[in-house]
Amino acid sequence: MTRALETKVALITGGTTGIGRDTAVLFAKEGAKVAFTGRRETEAQQTLELVRGAGGDGLFLKSDVSKAADVQSAVQKTVEKYGRLDVAFNNAGVEGVWVPLAEQTEENWDYVHGINLKGVWLCLKYEIQQMLKQGGGGTIVNMSSVAGLIGSPGAGVYIASKHGVLGLTKTAAAECAKEGIRVNAVCPAVIQTDMADRAFSEPDLNKRVRALHPLGRFGTPREVSEAVLWLCSDRSSFTTGQSLCIDGGLLIGPNPFA
Repeated sequence: MTRALETKVALITGGTTGIGRDTAVLFAKEGAKVAFTGRRETEAQQTLELVRGAGGDGLFLKSDVSKAADVQSAVQKTVEKYGRLDVAFNNAGVEGVWVPLAEQTEENWDYVHGINLKGVWLCLKYEIQQMLKQGGGGTIVNMSSVAGLIGSPGAGVYIASKHGVLGLTKTAAAECAKEGIRVNAVCPAVIQTDMADRAFSEPDLNKRVRALHPLGRFGTPREVSEAVLWLCSDRSSFTTGQSLCIDGGLLIGPNPFA
C-alpha cells in the first residue's frame, strides 16, 4: 500500500514537542520529507532523532512564527533543502495567562495573538505564495482548538485567538480552492501535552476538566496527528475549509447521568 505522503515535502511549526513532534514522526513514517520549526534546540534534536528513526529525512529550522522574517526564511530553507513545499501543519501555539478579561493585560493579548493568530496568518501567507509559485496544489492544516468553537471563563484571550484561526482557515480555503490548495483546521480538546500539564496540573481541576470529556479521558498527540495526516493526504481530497474536532465528545457535553 502506498504511504499517504510518499514523495511529499512537509513543513510543521511547533514541531519540537507534543502534537507537532508526533506529527513530524508520523509524516516521516508515511513517506514525507519533514522540515519543522521551534525555539528549543535540545527538544528539536530529539525530534530529529525520532524522525530519522522512523526512516525519514528531517530538517530543524529555529524560528519564531510571530516574526515574518523567520516564517519566510523557514519556507525558503525548506524549499532550498527539498525543492518544494506540498504540505504544511501550522501547529505552533501558546496558552498564555488565563484570567478574566477585565484582568487581562495588553502584553498577554499581544503575546498569545502574536503566535496563535498572527503566526498562523504569516505561515499561510508564505506557504500559499510558495505553493502558487509551484503551480498550485497543496494541503495546509491549521491548529485551532475546541476553544475556537466555545466560550469559557478566564480563557478569553486564548479563545479569541483560536476563533480567529478558524476564520483564517475558511477564508484561505475559499481564496485557494481554484488553485488546488486545500486548507483545513483541527480542533482538539484537552490533549496529553506539556501545555495541558501546565494548565490542568491541580488534581481537582484535572478531575473536573477530564469529566467534561464524555469518553472519560484526555486525548493523545497521536489521535490528533492521525487526523492531521488524513487532512494533509489525498484521502481527504474533497475536504476544505473545515474544522475537524478531536474532542472526546466535549462539545456534546458531559453525561449528566454518569
